[in-house]
Amino acid sequence: MKILKLSICMIGIALISSSCELLNPQPKSPVEAKATTIDNISILPEPLNTAAGGSSFIIFDALSILSNPSQEKNQTALISGLEERIGFAPELIENNRDYQITLSVAPLSKEEVWMVDTTNEALLNEAYILEISEKNILLKAATDEGLFRGIQSLLQLVPNQSMTEGEQEVYVLPTVKIVDMPQMEIRSAMLDVARHFFSVEEVKRYINQLALYKFNTFHMHLTDDQGWRVEMKNWPALTEIGAATEVGGGAGGFYTQEEFTELINYAAHRHIEIIPEIDMPGHTNAAIVSYPQLNGNGKTPEVYTGTNVGFSTFDANNEEVYAFLDDILGQFAAISPSKYIHIGGDESHVTKKKDYIKFVERVEALVRKHGKVVVGWDEISQADISGPAVVQLWNNEENALVGVEKGMPILLSPAKKAYLDMKYNEDSEFGLNWAAYIELEDAYNWNPSTYFSDLDPSVILGLEAPLWSETIYDSASLEYLAFPRAIAYAELAWTQSDKYNWERFKTKLKSHGSWLEKQEINFYRSTEIDW
Repeated sequence: MKILKLSICMIGIALISSSCELLNPQPKSPVEAKATTIDNISILPEPLNTAAGGSSFIIFDALSILSNPSQEKNQTALISGLEERIGFAPELIENNRDYQITLSVAPLSKEEVWMVDTTNEALLNEAYILEISEKNILLKAATDEGLFRGIQSLLQLVPNQSMTEGEQEVYVLPTVKIVDMPQMEIRSAMLDVARHFFSVEEVKRYINQLALYKFNTFHMHLTDDQGWRVEMKNWPALTEIGAATEVGGGAGGFYTQEEFTELINYAAHRHIEIIPEIDMPGHTNAAIVSYPQLNGNGKTPEVYTGTNVGFSTFDANNEEVYAFLDDILGQFAAISPSKYIHIGGDESHVTKKKDYIKFVERVEALVRKHGKVVVGWDEISQADISGPAVVQLWNNEENALVGVEKGMPILLSPAKKAYLDMKYNEDSEFGLNWAAYIELEDAYNWNPSTYFSDLDPSVILGLEAPLWSETIYDSASLEYLAFPRAIAYAELAWTQSDKYNWERFKTKLKSHGSWLEKQEINFYRSTEIDW
C-alpha cells in the first residue's frame, strides 16, 4: 500500500513538473557554448575588474528580458540597443527562464564591490556588476544611472557579426563577471555650436555616440562672436540678428527654448547632463550686435563671420549689462537642471583687468542668485569669487593653480592634450594646430590625475574634451575630429590610471572599428591602429 501511494505521489510530481514546463518552456540554444578568453572582452573604457568565465552565452531568437516596471527607461535602452545589433527586439517576460537578461537595482554589498576603495557617492552611483553565465545575464547596480552604464558594457560585448547555425543566426558573448565604476566624477565632451550651428538631430547623434562610452556630461558652447544659439524671451534680437549667421557667412540658426529642453531631456535619458555656456565678457559680439548698448569696446559693432578672438567685450561698468545677464541667466537656470552654468571668461583681451575681475565677481553672484554653481575657463581664477566655482584649465596652468588655492576644483581640458579640434597631423582634413598636433597615441598616453604632479588628485573634478567648430560644420566633420580620440579620453576619465595600457587599448579599439563603420561614423582611420 505504501509503495502504491509513493508511486502515485511520484507520478503526481512528474505531472506537475511536466505541466510547469509546458506553461513555461525553457528555450534550447541551437549551438553549444564555446570556450572564450579574456581577449574576447573588448569593453571600452577598460572596466575596473574583469574575470573571464571561459565559456559563452549564446544570443538567439529566444533571448528575453525579465520585465521590471521600475526600469522602463533602461529596459527601452537595452531593447533598442540590442535590436540595433542583433536585428530583433528581445521579448519582455514576466517569469524567469533560461537565456534571459535581468536588470536589478538594489544596494551593492561590500562583498560584491570589495575592490572599490572610495566613499565618493557620485562615483558609487555609477558602479555596476555584470555577470554573464552560459544561460543568463544579470546586471546589477545601486542606481538607474549605474544600470545604464552597465548596459553600455553589455552592448559592447555583442559581436558585430553573427554566426549561422542551421537556419538560425546567433551571437556569441563571453561568460564574464565585471565589477566597474568610474575614476572621475565628470567625464565630459564640449561642442561649440556658436561658430558653426549644429541642428538638434546632429547634437542628438553626438550625444548617442558619447553615451556608449560612458560620458556623463555634455558642455554646450552656446554663444560667441559669430552666433547666439538659444532663444531668450524678452530679447528677440539675440536670435533675429545674433543667430543669423556663422563662420564663413552661412545661415546660422538657433534652438528654441523648447528644442533646447528637448536636448536636455534626450541627454538625461542617457544619463548625460548638459551644461550650458554663455561666454563673457569677451566672445560676445553676437549679443552686442543685437543690443549695442551692452558694448564695452568703444567701436560700432558689426555682424562677424571670421575666426579672430579677443576683440569684443561687455561693458563691465554698465548696469544695463547686469540687468540683461540677470534675466538671461535666470532663463537658463529655469530650463537647465544642471547644477552648473558655464560663464566662459576666456580671451577677454580688450577688457581691462580691473573691469574683468569686477565683471566675473558680479556675474558669479548672479549665477549663485539663480541657484547654480559657476564654471569658467582658467582666467576666472583672477577674480575673488564668493561662492563655490569650478576652474576649467585650457591654457594657463598657473591660473588653474590659483583657482585651487581659492578652493576651486579643476576640470581638465589642456588644449595641448585634450582639444578635439586639434589636427591629428599636418595632413588632417579638418582642425587647427595652434596648440599641438594630437595623434591618437598622444591623446591616450598621459595621466589626468597626475597632470599637476604636486596636487592631490582629489582636486581634479574631471576631464573634458572640447570640440571648437571653426573648421567643422556637420556630423561628418565633427566625427572625423572626435573619433576615435573621444574614446581615448573616455578611458582616461573612467578607468583607474593603473590600468592605462596603450597596447591593450589599441587592440580593443580595433574591434570597435567595425561598429563605428556600421553606425556610419566618419571616424579618422589612425595608422596607429590595424583596423
